[in-house]
Amino acid sequence: MGYTDNMSPEMKQRIVQELVPGKQISLAHIIANPDKILYTKLGLDPSLDYSRAAIGIMTVSPAETAIIMADIAMKSSGIELGFVDRFSGTLIITGLLSEVNSAVDEIVRYFRDDLGYSCCEITRR
Repeated sequence: MGYTDNMSPEMKQRIVQELVPGKQISLAHIIANPDKILYTKLGLDPSLDYSRAAIGIMTVSPAETAIIMADIAMKSSGIELGFVDRFSGTLIITGLLSEVNSAVDEIVRYFRDDLGYSCCEITRR
């Protein structure tokens, strides 16, 4: 319940809201064989073999852990970093479909099993 100016001081309530980010991966999606225009619009390297290419998109909170996701992706497969943002928690990776699948699988496994994050299912299209 909020309050208005015509309420008595005894009836006024103060409401404090606090944002506490959870530990979660809220999006883990793999786009197989994306159209060339998608690479261009995202500012990604369009000089790939599109018949075998893929884009992986992930979001995480706390946002700073996107840095850890990027590190795991690079060390677990031969992907290329398309975009990593420690302020929004966004990671975009590119590479062969098998590389992107491997990287996203390893990221979700590590965050779920080792760090105790709540993780969404990996979606593929």
